[in-house]
Amino acid sequence: MKHSMNTLQSAKSKFLLLFCLFVYATNFSQDVATNANAGVLSFESDEIDYGTIHQNDNGERTFTFTNTGKAPIVISNVKTSCGCTVPSYSKTPILPGQTSEIKVKYATNRLGAFKKTITVMSNASESNKMLKIKGEVLAIEEQ
Repeated sequence: MKHSMNTLQSAKSKFLLLFCLFVYATNFSQDVATNANAGVLSFESDEIDYGTIHQNDNGERTFTFTNTGKAPIVISNVKTSCGCTVPSYSKTPILPGQTSEIKVKYATNRLGAFKKTITVMSNASESNKMLKIKGEVLAIEEQ
C-alpha cells in the first residue's frame, strides 16, 4: 500500500511540474508575440556626455528617439537617479514612425564629476529603458 501511495505522489508531482512548465511556456510565448507587435523606442544615443562645463552653464540636453515599432508608445513616467536631474517629455502617444524627445536638465550649480541615470517607463517592447548622462562641472574662475 505504501508503494502505491509513493507512486501516486510521484505521479502527482510530475504532473504538477509539467503543468507549471506548460503555463510558463504559454505565458512566455504570449509575451514574445505581444512584444513583436509593440512600439520600439530607438534612441539616437542612450548616453549624453556633457563633457566639461562651467558652473551654472545651461544643463539642458535632449535625447531624441523614434518609434520604430508597430504600435503607439505612451511614456508613463521618467525617473532620474537624483533630484539634480529633471526630465520633461510628451504625454501624448508617439505613433509608429514618429520622432519625439526627452529633455533632461542637470543642475549645473553642483561642482564636480557626475554620472546619472534616467529610466523611461512605457508600453514599448523594452518597458524600462535606461539612459545616462555624465560630465564634469568646473567652478568659474574669478578674474
